[in-house]
Amino acid sequence: MILLCQHPKSCLVRLVGCLRAAGVAMLLFVCATPALAQDVAPTVSPQAVKIVPEASDAKIEERLQRILQSTGWFEATRVSVHDGVVFLDGTTGTPAHRAWAGTLAENMQGTVAVVNRIEANADVGSTLARAGEEFTGFYRQIVRGWPMVALAALVILATWLIARLVALAVRLLFASRIESSLLLSVVARAFAIPVFLLGVYFVLQFSGLTRLAITVLGGTGLIGIIIGFGLRDIAENFLASILLSVRNPFHSGDLIDVGGYTGVVQNLNVRSTVLLTLDGNQVQIPNSIVYKSVIKNYSSIPNRRAEFTIGIGYDSSAAKAQVLIAEVLQAHPAVLKTPEPLVLVEELGAATVNLRIYYWFDSATYSPNKINSALLRQTKNALLKGGIELPDAAREVIFPKGVPVIQMVGTAEASREAESGAGASLAADEMSDTTPSEGGLSNEAVEMQEQQSEGNLPEAQENLLKK
Repeated sequence: MILLCQHPKSCLVRLVGCLRAAGVAMLLFVCATPALAQDVAPTVSPQAVKIVPEASDAKIEERLQRILQSTGWFEATRVSVHDGVVFLDGTTGTPAHRAWAGTLAENMQGTVAVVNRIEANADVGSTLARAGEEFTGFYRQIVRGWPMVALAALVILATWLIARLVALAVRLLFASRIESSLLLSVVARAFAIPVFLLGVYFVLQFSGLTRLAITVLGGTGLIGIIIGFGLRDIAENFLASILLSVRNPFHSGDLIDVGGYTGVVQNLNVRSTVLLTLDGNQVQIPNSIVYKSVIKNYSSIPNRRAEFTIGIGYDSSAAKAQVLIAEVLQAHPAVLKTPEPLVLVEELGAATVNLRIYYWFDSATYSPNKINSALLRQTKNALLKGGIELPDAAREVIFPKGVPVIQMVGTAEASREAESGAGASLAADEMSDTTPSEGGLSNEAVEMQEQQSEGNLPEAQENLLKK
């Protein structure tokens, strides 16, 4: 709109004033704007964000097709991409190449999913070709690595020889101090095995298998614990064999009683103790049982004491019976004079006065069973000749119709003649020190030792005992 003014001069003056005021206002607005911006805007100006567009389906398809063809592993390869989904078609020689193609497609930028339809050839020709390639690769690895293998073999051989020398040196050093052959072998191996393990660690170390080397050395203790728990019985028997060979509670050829078995010791091996019993059987007792059981060694001290009991009638003289029995004991060659034999009144039984007889003999020479048989026979004969009654235990017998008495003519005379004829021949045997039926007085252990050479003794080559 244009306003017409009647006074042009005054209007011009007003127009100039308005322009001046507008200029001042514009100047104030321009100066105030930076201050207002400092209060409202942040101190750091924002940076521009670059947006990289995703790879197109055509580019993904083109790049995958080019990579697969460049490898030479695939035949009739075809790659198609739709909305980021990759479809792979073709054939390859191995399943590993097929999996490699799928992994490559998954890692491609812009790929959403992969459908791997590549097939691995399974015909004879491709199989033989793959076998040839594998053999060629293996041959090349051997050619490249044979110096390392040869060096490792030399180190292992040298370490083994050094370990053998260390074991031999330890045996010579401790041979005079350790009498047990098993304990000496264990000590020698305790020094030799760490030397061999050090060689194995060195081989693994320069082969680049540092972690495996640390695992081998660090896992040795763990393996030992596992084996100790799994083979606890075997380890217990082995430890018991070491302790038995060190302590030597018996020697080869000793007659012992252990674990309920009595026999002659044949040998002691790392697992068991072999006995030859008096009835001719070979018994193997685990060393852990032998070590924890009570051991009776009849051969350690030859002199042994034996005993037997005999009952006389109440009407007979106990003192006279003691004298007669003592004479029998003193006259027998197997009974030792020192310690002297004893004839003691043990108890007053229901029908007899029981006498306990103690005597000593040399168990290395005489058999206890044979001596006991001979002494019982001679004692019975001496007591009967001396008028000592040997009654039976009291019994009550009832005859409701009485006891019939039948006299047979000639029977009594015939029996007396038979007794007189036989008595003459048996009188000498009654008081003899031994009879043919008793088989002498020698110890059965001696006879068993003579027979053991004829049999096949198990584990006879290994014996940790002293002879």
